[in-house]
Amino acid sequence: MYSGRGTTAWRGLALLSVAFAVVLLAGSVGYGYHRDELYFLAIGAHPAWGYVDQPPLVPLLAHAMDALPGHSLVWLRLPSALAGGLTVLVTGLTAREFQAPRAAQMVAAGSMAASAVLVAVSHLASTSTFDLLAWTTVTWLVVRALRDDGRAWLLVGLAAGTSLEIKTLPVFLLLALLVGVVTAGPRRVLTSRWLWAGVGIALVLWAPNLAWQATHGWPQLTLSTLIASGHSGTSQPRWLFLPYQVLLISPVLTPVWAAGLWRLGRDPRLARWRCLAIAYAVLVVMFVATGGKPYYLCGMYPALLAAGGEPTVAWVHRGATRARASRLRWALALSAAVSVVLMLPVTPLAALHETPVVAINYDAGETVGWPRFAATVGRVHDALPARQRQRTIFLGGNYGEAGAVLHYRPDVATYSGHNSLWDLGPPPAGADTAVVVGYPEADLRRWFTDVRRVTTIDDGVDLENDEQGQPVWLCASPTRPWATLWPQLRRLG
Repeated sequence: MYSGRGTTAWRGLALLSVAFAVVLLAGSVGYGYHRDELYFLAIGAHPAWGYVDQPPLVPLLAHAMDALPGHSLVWLRLPSALAGGLTVLVTGLTAREFQAPRAAQMVAAGSMAASAVLVAVSHLASTSTFDLLAWTTVTWLVVRALRDDGRAWLLVGLAAGTSLEIKTLPVFLLLALLVGVVTAGPRRVLTSRWLWAGVGIALVLWAPNLAWQATHGWPQLTLSTLIASGHSGTSQPRWLFLPYQVLLISPVLTPVWAAGLWRLGRDPRLARWRCLAIAYAVLVVMFVATGGKPYYLCGMYPALLAAGGEPTVAWVHRGATRARASRLRWALALSAAVSVVLMLPVTPLAALHETPVVAINYDAGETVGWPRFAATVGRVHDALPARQRQRTIFLGGNYGEAGAVLHYRPDVATYSGHNSLWDLGPPPAGADTAVVVGYPEADLRRWFTDVRRVTTIDDGVDLENDEQGQPVWLCASPTRPWATLWPQLRRLG
């Protein structure tokens, strides 16, 4: 059984982490804002202890970064790039806790850096970026606490509580770890006063968002049900959940984390951490049963890669060492290259529609066309007579559409019934004209007396995404006051 830490490859891990962050920052200038980023900027400008679809930290951070001089996309995405670099570093440090040699630490961290999921989420300002770092950090600290006990649990509580103000998914991780400890041990930690002190810290940090959710009718539970039924652009059928796991890191690097899962489940030297293997299995069952998205499981892979680094290096040194080392290097290089091509904006924008990138990486298409979208809406608005413009609003069917107009045309009064934008309230009573995108024509004809299609959204690069080809409507004379209509416009998803 392991009694302590291995020697840390500080220099190599630091260089790899910094290099990863630099590559991500270099990719920040490609394409444009993602719809989620525009949404974060919109709701982050209205601070709250929670929102209907997430805790508060990421929208508030996005709003703070956007307030820096220049309103730069690079500034906005800087924290995500740094979070991605830290995820690489902590993966290596977790391997160190398993007494992996330096080479194995680098294999684990390098596999994480080359993974499709980390490159994809760290490129954007998203909750998934920080959620992945949160899971990685909590798991690393749990590994330490299961060995050291005592005050180490206070750090677990601090990390867990902070994680729950980023996203609610860590609840599943904590429950799965508890099941793992009860099932496989070490059960003695459940009697540790330090562990329960850590639980108290986590609950105190989570309490503001919990209170907000409770006083607003637990909207995230409703939203989770809708996501489980497929109401999300990144939802996948349940049967694809397990096959999709092969793609999250890389098909050719699957043996690394698979070896780690096997070690955590079977190697007597890692017996005190067997709960991690149990937790992985529990999470698979939970997420398949509840219709969770495949990437919800990605926070477990840093720990699995950390455990798999040592057997991978041992494999290299058995048999034809030079040939096996070359195969491992090629696997890492190929994985990194594919992740960059598919997940970063390196394909020329004009040629993007001719590639399979958007079919594979849905989010790539959601970073294209927003300036033109806002310009189209602005032209319709500006063409109206001056007196009518003063009574005209823009009504966006989803938060990306509303967020784009808020960002690029802040002079146009913008509203949406989607998620937390609905909470910002209905248009003023005097608004009698609306430029509308994203609502069904049948609904518009129930809400307005005069409904005309005036133009069509075109991103200019022939790329099929959620907004391409959408009709732009000019609607006048609401059939009822906005205060009465507003509840009908609400949509979660």
